Amino acid sequence: MTALARRLTIALALAAFAAAILPFPAAAQNPPAPAAPKAQPAKPKPQPPAAAPSTPATAPAANNGRPPDLAFGAFQRGYYITAFALSTKNVDDKADPKAMTLLGELYANGLGVPKDDQKAAEWYKLAADRGDREAMFALAMFRLEGRAGPRDRDASAKWLAAAAKLGQPLAAYDLALLYIEGQLFPQDFNRAAELMRVAAQAGNPEAQYALGTLYKGGRGVAKDMHQAVYLFGLAALADYTDAEVEYAIALYNGDGVERNQAVAAALFHKVALKNNPVAQNRLAHILASGQGAPADPVAATKWHLISKARGETDLALDDFVTKLDPEKRAAGEAAAKKWIDALKGPPL
Repeated sequence: MTALARRLTIALALAAFAAAILPFPAAAQNPPAPAAPKAQPAKPKPQPPAAAPSTPATAPAANNGRPPDLAFGAFQRGYYITAFALSTKNVDDKADPKAMTLLGELYANGLGVPKDDQKAAEWYKLAADRGDREAMFALAMFRLEGRAGPRDRDASAKWLAAAAKLGQPLAAYDLALLYIEGQLFPQDFNRAAELMRVAAQAGNPEAQYALGTLYKGGRGVAKDMHQAVYLFGLAALADYTDAEVEYAIALYNGDGVERNQAVAAALFHKVALKNNPVAQNRLAHILASGQGAPADPVAATKWHLISKARGETDLALDDFVTKLDPEKRAAGEAAAKKWIDALKGPPL
């Protein structure tokens, strides 16, 4: 699923709130676990992120003495026809809303049955009317994407709100973005932060990063760089690129966390390899200055030119490269060209 216009273009809402990124930082192969923020009450341990859209989060929580959900187990193992038969039986025997949601998922994705958005929406609606939060979230996505009917942002927001009220983390996250966007609802950063916290505590790295930017900028919550970096660290551990960059910047500058330029440099390198231009630019600064990693003018030139090709302007690094020994500059340019050409792929 596309999910709230790809989360309402996260960058649009959040980049505006993140404080300006300072001129140096980097990334690590294994960033240190974030230190708990000072003077903060203990937070619930984050759980694994919510299930991806292709795998409905309809599995029962702990069994608590109840029999296992055989239909969902069959779904997880890819036995979709069996999952369909068992879900149908559970609906017939018990009017089980979880089974209705699973039937909706099977029809929505054409798993074991022909894909049929209309039938999927009908099953989701039956389950949602019986209080299933996953069905509510699925309906929100259907209404947003115009499946089984015209696009309807108002209806999508209604189902998001209902699912978020029941603690569905992705719904809470998407609804928070709507409050930040301020179009369907009045802009409300306090409410957005509350909703982001629900999703962040459920282990959603996008929400952890987003809530971190709110703490960093003091939007909807008291400004708290320790808490911001803690959240960036959690999301970085989940390999969330934007959070890795923010966490590396904080490590490099010692802002909200103990300074560690060597680990920051390693983290910037990790993210630079993902072709993130900000990380590439910060890594170039580190390699040019020798602060955080051994100076390497050839590698500094390489990463500067790569980030520049991706739109990062940096006059200081331009000047550094211009003043280099011609042989080193040529070596850096050649290394950058190989990288850029490889990213372009073969000619059509």
